[in-house]
Formats: sequence, structure tokens, C-alpha cells
Amino acid sequence: MSFFRSVGTTLEMIKWEHSIFALPFALVGAMLAAHGLPTIPQLLWIIACMVAARSAAMAFNRWADADLDARNPRTAVRAIPAGLLTRRFTGGFTAVMAILFLFCAAQLNRLTLMLAPIVLVILFLYSYTKRFTRWSHLVLGLSLGIAPAAAYIAVQGSLNPRILVLTLAVLFWVAGFDLLYSCQDAEHDRANGLFSVPSSYGIPAAFALARTMHIAMLGLLVCLVSLFHLGPLAYVGIGIVAALLLYEHLIVSPRDLRRLNAAFFTMNGVISVVFFLFIAADLLLHRF
Repeated sequence: MSFFRSVGTTLEMIKWEHSIFALPFALVGAMLAAHGLPTIPQLLWIIACMVAARSAAMAFNRWADADLDARNPRTAVRAIPAGLLTRRFTGGFTAVMAILFLFCAAQLNRLTLMLAPIVLVILFLYSYTKRFTRWSHLVLGLSLGIAPAAAYIAVQGSLNPRILVLTLAVLFWVAGFDLLYSCQDAEHDRANGLFSVPSSYGIPAAFALARTMHIAMLGLLVCLVSLFHLGPLAYVGIGIVAALLLYEHLIVSPRDLRRLNAAFFTMNGVISVVFFLFIAADLLLHRF
């Protein structure tokens, strides 16, 4: 019974439901590769890869940061520092999810299997970047940004450089909202020798850079739609994403971080789903 309780606690700790951040962009990559709908097996294996990879990455992050989390009042309630999980169990869970990811990647094609270990290295590296660089936000962005390119490879068996535009767009999107989210730990990071843009340059600078990154994201999305010759629905989707990003930036400010969780979790989940739905609708409309 304690094993299943630990598994449940682990799933709660890693917030596996937040796979929704990157999964819609991965599905966009898969649909662009298929010029419509991929096969059902391809979709299922891509989703399994996404969930397994993210679960491994999040569990590893909690394992690697357990001591740091214990010193931060905001994160001291997390499962490992709170004594609800052991580092040994979390490490084992990470290993199982990593193996599951490799297995799922092998079911797609040879190139996905060859690249899967590199994906894991990038995902695991992020957990240590705050110890030596203030630009860990970009590494987190890359960790999610590789999802659409990986899904494209999963369907096509090769990489089309055009899909890297979406990788860059997701990179800037994620790095931008991570800049905002990390503002709440700026003082703690400075006191504990950790690096981030807010702790190094200040919260107003972090907000300004986040806005710049999100503007860059929108420009890259427009470029993506043009490169893949998508139609009006895709541009409507980008317009809605722009409105949601604007709202996200309006509900928080350098002087008021109270609604940061709403901006980080709720709005960004909505943004990824909205973008996927409009791109999918555009692709399917052209196909049928």
C-alpha cells in the first residue's frame, strides 16, 4: 500500500497533468509532419514519450533540488524535503520513466531512438543550470522546445529545418514565462548562490525580457505559418495567443506577483491548447 501511496505522491509532486504545456506543441509538430493526422499508433507513442520524458525530468529535478527546496520556504513543502518521499524512491521513479521513454521512442523509428538519450541529457541538465548560469530559463525553454521537432521526426523519420522555427517559438515562450515565475525566488536565489535573470538583473529587467521573448515567440509563430503555407485559421489562432499573452502580462507586474500562479499555470496551459486547436483545424480543413 505504501508503494502505491508513494507513486501517487510522486505524480502529485511532478504535476504530471502539466504535460499539457508542451504536448499540444508536440502534436502540432506531428500534424505538420503528416500534413494532417498522423496514424493512431504514432499519436499514442508520441503522447507516451511526452508524458514519460516529462515525468522523468520533473522527478529528477525534485531529486536534484531536494536540498535547495528544503531551504526555500516556498518549496520546503514539496514531497522530498517534507519527508513524504525518499530520494531513493524518486530516483527509482526517474529511472523507470527514462527507460519507458526510451522504449516508447524505439516504437516510432530508428532516428527517434538514436536521439532519445540526447533528449534525456538536455532534460536532466536543466536541473543543474541554476548553479552555474543565470540563463537556465533558456535551457528550460529548449527542454520543451525540442518536443515539436521530436514529434516531427517521430512521424517523418527525418528533420525538416522549418520545424525548428516552432522549437525556437516554444523556447522563447517557456523561457519568458519562466522568467516571470522565477521572480518570486529572486531573493532566495541571491542568498543561496543560485543564478537567474531576476536575481542577477532585478525583477523589472526580468519582466522586460519576458515581454521581449513573448513578442519574439509571436513573430516566430507567424513565420511558421508562412513557411508551412497554412491558412487564415492559423493566423486567428496566433491572434488569440497574442491576446492571452497580453492578458498574462497585465495580471502581474514587478510590484505585484500575487497572480503569478494564474499567469504561469492557467494561462500558459490555455495558450498551448488554443494554438494546437487552430493549427489542427487549419490543417484538417485543407486536407478535407
